Amino acid sequence: MAGSRALADNKGAPPAPRPVSDRLKAALVAPVKAMRLRYLPLLMVYFAYGALGLVGIAESFWIKQALTMTPAELAGLGVWLTLPWTIKMVFGQIVDSVALFGSQRRVYVFAGAGLVAAGLVILAGAAGGWFPAFDLDTLYVAAKLVIVIGIVFQDVVADAMSTEVVDRENPDGSPRPKKDIEHDLGMVQVLGRLALTFGIFAVAGLGGLLAQIYSYQSVFLLGLAIPAISITGALLVRLERVPVKPVDWRILGGGAAFGAVVAALGLGGVPYSQELIFLVSMAVVVAMLFAVVGDLEVAAKRKIFFAAIIIFVFRATPGVGEGYRWFSIDVLGFDEAFFGTLAQIGAGLAMAGTWLLADTITRRPVALVLLWLTVFYAILSLPNVALVYRVDEWTSEMFGFGARTIALIDTAAESPFAQLSMIPMLTLIAIHAPAGRRATWFALMASLMNLALVAGQLQTKYLNWVFAVDRGQYGELPVLLVSAVIIGFVAPLTVILLFGRRAT
Repeated sequence: MAGSRALADNKGAPPAPRPVSDRLKAALVAPVKAMRLRYLPLLMVYFAYGALGLVGIAESFWIKQALTMTPAELAGLGVWLTLPWTIKMVFGQIVDSVALFGSQRRVYVFAGAGLVAAGLVILAGAAGGWFPAFDLDTLYVAAKLVIVIGIVFQDVVADAMSTEVVDRENPDGSPRPKKDIEHDLGMVQVLGRLALTFGIFAVAGLGGLLAQIYSYQSVFLLGLAIPAISITGALLVRLERVPVKPVDWRILGGGAAFGAVVAALGLGGVPYSQELIFLVSMAVVVAMLFAVVGDLEVAAKRKIFFAAIIIFVFRATPGVGEGYRWFSIDVLGFDEAFFGTLAQIGAGLAMAGTWLLADTITRRPVALVLLWLTVFYAILSLPNVALVYRVDEWTSEMFGFGARTIALIDTAAESPFAQLSMIPMLTLIAIHAPAGRRATWFALMASLMNLALVAGQLQTKYLNWVFAVDRGQYGELPVLLVSAVIIGFVAPLTVILLFGRRAT
């Protein structure tokens, strides 16, 4: 009887916490257990996107040396280069509804890779003086626009595949539990982040070394190996045929009209064109989302609405701009190889952090994850603030380590959180993707989130207008950086506290 009473008492007791070693082991094996061979095509696309960073350091140094654009102008260019991501719904509708040569996936990977390759050739030509009749700034803008459009095409295909590769049924034809499906959808997003981060890691140090040893023109040409990776994946992996869906002219026609308005405003030199485009974009994307979510339950709509507000504000925070990188080059003495070292460390730790923490994050509320990330980002910005106030001169004299050590420590601490912020958003989008319209749905939600990046770029431009920084002119950089850090902490924290419970 006593034993029975003990069993009854223990029955209601909470389970004993798992040992740390067991939790660590589970986190290590979770992505491995989640991997399936059919995921490989989209993972190769994500890898190629990350590996395009091979030319990133060469590009940054070439911009500083050869172009005339200021940090404020580069931030403004960043707005234009983000806009193709905001009309992903057009690309998504094409991928869902238009089959070229009998393909809705492979052919679009080829097209995107071709555009990326063309952009890299233009960059190489600009750096090598192949086009003396054209202004270098103009060539750079053209090259970046072509590359971005190519990446968006491939990303839309990968997004669609990321929701299609997860089984909805067991081998015997019975439906799988909803919780298992949602977890697998989240883990596919994790694997995509890991593939992207591994691509960054694989080329980070190499990119800095190549930029220091070879001409920038040569580095851009070497980058042509990157689009070949996504092409190879599409060629070697057997892709299942996806049924062609009818064209939704509300999405395709509205998106195409929106693209025409964007082009007209941009080429016409209309005052405040970027701000006008942002407002028009928000109206178009939100209207399209309301059209697509009509089939969802009210509770799901409400959850997505408040979660989207939180994620939007989190992603809409301003950056510092290129002025900080130029300060690091001119004042702190960082060269191409050291930037490569920073990138290598950052990518490696980001990959490790994503690997270890992603399974846990996919099971946590969006608001809670972003709350902690907001706090961490604010704390981890302090080393950069210290460097612009030249605290490194004091640490060098007192403790024997200077700017490079501080930069290494900051990169090591900050890197694991960079990719993690994407996982809650991608998981939420994947879970609610409606059958038959997954590419369009994913593209629309991604467009909304990319509009947040446009808002962030606009704020970056405004801050660089108010606190002007240019090559060799860094007097305003400290207050510029501090302002960006404060906005990046206060704005997300406010919306999380206001709407966090409703997004859960």
